[in-house]
Amino acid sequence: MILELIKSEGIAHHSYLIGDGGEGVVVDPRRDVDVYLDLAQDHDLEIKYVFETHRNEDYTIGSRELEDITGALIYHGSKLEFEYGMEVFDGDKFELGSLELEVLETPGHTPESISILLRDKSVSEDPYLIFTGDLIFAGELGRCDLLGESQVSWMAQLLYESIQEKILPLGDNVIICPAHGAGSVCGADIRDHDLSTIGYEQKTNPVLRMNKEQFIKFKLREKLYTPPYFKKMEENNQKGAEVLGVLPYLRPLKYPQIKEMMNKDAQIIDIRKPTSFGGGHIPHSLNIWREGLSGFVGYFVNYEDPIILVNDNEGQLDPMLRQLIRLAYDNIYGYLGGGFPKWYLAGQEVGKLDMWSVHQLKKVLDRKEDVFLLDVRKFNDYKKRRIAGAHHIWVGDIPERIKEVPQDKKVVVYCDSGHKSTTACSILKQNGYTNLSSVLGSMNAWLNADYPVVNGD
Repeated sequence: MILELIKSEGIAHHSYLIGDGGEGVVVDPRRDVDVYLDLAQDHDLEIKYVFETHRNEDYTIGSRELEDITGALIYHGSKLEFEYGMEVFDGDKFELGSLELEVLETPGHTPESISILLRDKSVSEDPYLIFTGDLIFAGELGRCDLLGESQVSWMAQLLYESIQEKILPLGDNVIICPAHGAGSVCGADIRDHDLSTIGYEQKTNPVLRMNKEQFIKFKLREKLYTPPYFKKMEENNQKGAEVLGVLPYLRPLKYPQIKEMMNKDAQIIDIRKPTSFGGGHIPHSLNIWREGLSGFVGYFVNYEDPIILVNDNEGQLDPMLRQLIRLAYDNIYGYLGGGFPKWYLAGQEVGKLDMWSVHQLKKVLDRKEDVFLLDVRKFNDYKKRRIAGAHHIWVGDIPERIKEVPQDKKVVVYCDSGHKSTTACSILKQNGYTNLSSVLGSMNAWLNADYPVVNGD
């Protein structure tokens, strides 16, 4: 038996290649599918099937890419009308060498969600592992709010029943292979374990010990963020995204071309670190650090206007291209050739962002200077612990709540470490704010300096 876990960083997505007897199956593939083709070739496998555990919301699925290249058959749940692939139903079975794959209908995260139970019949008739999609993760259960607030109670009931009636009875030793790891927006607090077991989750996840009424109330209280790009992903994954065939070409651009494209509403994304962006950047550019691109670009960047990346002269743009393609940003146009140094060496206008240390912030607060202190972390983090006097707006909500930020006073922004705060400042700068500072190290540095915080409500 062959089992490969493929991680997609940024969105913390997990997909899988399973194989036996020269045949392979891919579960929940990402859009840049060359990794599956390479692994299949390494293991001498023909990819025969593709299973989608649900209509994914946080990335564009690569099923049609694999279908186009390999002729693989695509299967997904029957409780949603897809415009491609074929339906499967509870109890459907597929053979793969000595492996048996059984479909379990497990609604709750979405109505059409399925799980794929695997048995290795060369060893035993007992279940070996299960691909749970977004139903259950390590230390966490799937979100139930994607159909809207009015449907949370119903979806939570379905999720509870799927787990209690379909998953837990499989046995403590069955391995759980979820569709996401730590950091995904598809769960509130996913543990940093790639895999788990049913027994381990029953021992370590207190939510699994709740009765149905307690569970539904728990889910009704749960507060999760829904990035606006989810709607685009849902559309792509129900209708079927355009088949790329190959990754788009990323053009190297010279500074006059950048200026011309900016006049055509190009979206300039600076993927450098906060300190680099603060020291100098192309005016009106958006700063999202490299590792945060997948997690935050969907809040701020549209699917129509061309995208241009700005880096230092470090290369390594292929991972950034792939992250954008996974989120269906096919409008990516190019990058500043030679990196940001080419811009300032050409004598072009340079924007700057004031960067504060936590010590500067502490002195200003002690002097009771009139500043607007803005916390852009997740609400649960703000509620748990914050700097006294801070106002809260989640970084992803700034575009729609920007009027809550005053323009007539100094705005100082902090987050966990200074990355999201700099992203927030770049958005504010795009909207005409000039008197801004981003706090280096932010809450992490504030705590390490042993400065006081407000705890709880």
